[in-house]
Amino acid sequence: MRITSTSCICPVLVCLCFVQRCYGAAHHGSIKVTRNQTKHIEGETEVHHRPKRGWVWNQFFVLEEHMGPDPQYVGKLHSNSDKGDGSVKYILTGEGAGTIFIIDDTTGDIHSTKSLDREQKTHYVLHAQAIDRRTNKPLEPESEFIIKVQDINDNAPKFTDGPYIVTVPEMSEMGTSVLQVTATDADDPTYGNSARVVYSILQGQPYFSVDPKTGVIRTALHNMDREAREHYSVVIQAKDMAGQVGGLSGSTTVNITLTDVNDNPPRFPQKHYQLYVPESAQVGSAVGKIKANDADTGSNADMKYTIINGDGSGVFSISTDKETREGILSLRKPLNYEKKKSYTLNIEGANTHLDFRFSHLGPFKDVTMLKIIVGDVDEPPLFTMPSYVMEVYENAKIGTAVGTVTAQDPDTANSLVRYFIDHNTEEDRYFTIDASTGTIKTAKIFDREETPWYNITVAASERDNPGLVSHVPVGVRILDVNDNPPELAREYDVVVCENARPGQVIQTITATDKDNTANGARFHFSLDEGLSLNPNFTLRDNEDNTASILTRRRRYSRTTQDIYYLPVLISDGGVPPLSSSSTLTIRVCACERDGRVRTCHAEAFLSSAGLSTGALIAILLCVVILLAIVVLFITLRRSKKEPLIISEEDVRENVVTYDDEGGGEEDTEAFDITALRNPSAAEELKYRRDVRPEMKPPSRNHPSSSLDSIDVQEFIKQRLAEADLDPSVPPYDSLQTYAYEGQRSEAGSISSLDSATTHSDQDYNYLGDWGPEFKKLAELYGEIESERTT
Repeated sequence: MRITSTSCICPVLVCLCFVQRCYGAAHHGSIKVTRNQTKHIEGETEVHHRPKRGWVWNQFFVLEEHMGPDPQYVGKLHSNSDKGDGSVKYILTGEGAGTIFIIDDTTGDIHSTKSLDREQKTHYVLHAQAIDRRTNKPLEPESEFIIKVQDINDNAPKFTDGPYIVTVPEMSEMGTSVLQVTATDADDPTYGNSARVVYSILQGQPYFSVDPKTGVIRTALHNMDREAREHYSVVIQAKDMAGQVGGLSGSTTVNITLTDVNDNPPRFPQKHYQLYVPESAQVGSAVGKIKANDADTGSNADMKYTIINGDGSGVFSISTDKETREGILSLRKPLNYEKKKSYTLNIEGANTHLDFRFSHLGPFKDVTMLKIIVGDVDEPPLFTMPSYVMEVYENAKIGTAVGTVTAQDPDTANSLVRYFIDHNTEEDRYFTIDASTGTIKTAKIFDREETPWYNITVAASERDNPGLVSHVPVGVRILDVNDNPPELAREYDVVVCENARPGQVIQTITATDKDNTANGARFHFSLDEGLSLNPNFTLRDNEDNTASILTRRRRYSRTTQDIYYLPVLISDGGVPPLSSSSTLTIRVCACERDGRVRTCHAEAFLSSAGLSTGALIAILLCVVILLAIVVLFITLRRSKKEPLIISEEDVRENVVTYDDEGGGEEDTEAFDITALRNPSAAEELKYRRDVRPEMKPPSRNHPSSSLDSIDVQEFIKQRLAEADLDPSVPPYDSLQTYAYEGQRSEAGSISSLDSATTHSDQDYNYLGDWGPEFKKLAELYGEIESERTT
């Protein structure tokens, strides 16, 4: 089979294809390859020949974007078995067969019916087959071949990432790389120059250049200054066909911004400045601003202001505002126009971030001079002292001078000053002040023991301008005068034991004085000299502001005298000295051997307990009420004709039983003990009185209820059985107790009814050792024991 193609592009290939086609037409089937076959000669054995290829196929080419009116010829298929008689049929299968590519089944000519785009599909794989038209049997095995789409320059270069935004530092050296741009061409880069791109710059010269092969953009000038021009728009073109005429092109825009570097030093617009500051400006407040200009931006324009010299460096300070980059001038000390009317400052502004590559452009700092004019302001009067402390005695008369305050007008006019006290508090009303001289005087009588210190506020204003007022605190200390006599520190409860010995200290007393230590630090104690010598007690001054009370005889008796009164004279060490007399009350009490008080007289006891008259009346009233209740009870008992006291022969005990498990009051019964002592005395069986019985009581004639022949044990068992079987009782246990000791008990009666008739040999002296809580009990039993002994 012969495959002929006329899809040749180059002139040489066109010529070769033309010669080949002509040669094939003149010599039909000149390029032959015999079919694979085996001949069978009669009379000879079978001979095998080497198989030979029956198809000769090649790669076909077809131009893309064919716009002709007729289908584009692609090539020709031919088999050696084709004799030209139309017996061979050619069949084409594969990609695009029948739609894009059609074949003449008789001649084998292949045509393209559609315009193809290489950028969408570069080649097509097809299969060719030759069959016998009559038998439909294949004459040649199926062969595969490729139809390639031949590229033409139909795609322009494109910048897929544009437009571009890029920065480059200002003052960069010439040739500094800025950016590399890349354009892509969809044409075949392996065929011709359709995809060979060349870069050029259309806009942006002479500041930037581009490499025609790589697309790298570079700076084209030295020292490009951002402050002169900051933004540039550069247009880059990419052209295929290696830039030749007829090539396609595309372009993009590159926006280039110069970034700032610190290449500009700060500069003050003026070399001399003047600032007005009133003398009333507050310390710490901002009084002015100053700024040095810097053409740079960002951190390159940051600066710091300092006062390098001048006569006001200690009065003013300067700081930097980071937002506005201004120097803020503040006041460190108060201004006084009358003392200094102007100040001169030398202020420096310097960059904080330096770039040493541009140090030759420096120095990166500047200095200016600032003159500050202090303005005169009408000021309030100024006191000579920030505060005053004065003193006055507490016995000073009204109108006594305490002290003087002084204030002056600080202004040049030196106006007259008027003084007054703001009566805002009660303390201010104790004093007056002379409006012209500032002398403070007393307006009331003072008592140091009541208020030892006064704090007042004095104001001063100019007579011509009362609105300007200044204030000063004045403290007045009240000095002490010995006007309070000493007195006992507290009320003493002095006790002397009946068995006291002579010279025994029974109490130590102290004194107090409302005056301060200068008039009451030393106290002197003594007995009243106007009285005769006290035979019972004496006083000893310990010379340490205390005194001791001592006994003068051996024994004291409560029955003879239970209370003694001892006058004590106390004097202080003030000038003049003051004294007072106080009386001590001494009670006589019975004491233990170790000196502990056992008991005192009733009157003394009540007095020491501190019972008031009202409390005694309440106690007496309670006693009267109790007596009335007893009388009423006796009267009621007599109206019932029952003896109040039962004889010893008929002593009854009521045994009241309580059951925690029972039903409260219904479980409480009283039982007559005589039923146990004499069962025959019971006339009938007793039933529960809180409920009505449902069963009749047993007959007296019934043998089981006879009380004459029953003993106590049987009686208890009978009552227990009745309680268990009685349906009228509540549904819970009822505990009944019978205190029967038996007939042969060797122990005596444990009842306390007859105990009052017997005498006990018990010694109750040990109750005195149980403490003060048992004093009364020990005293009562001690008296009973003494009566029995008597």
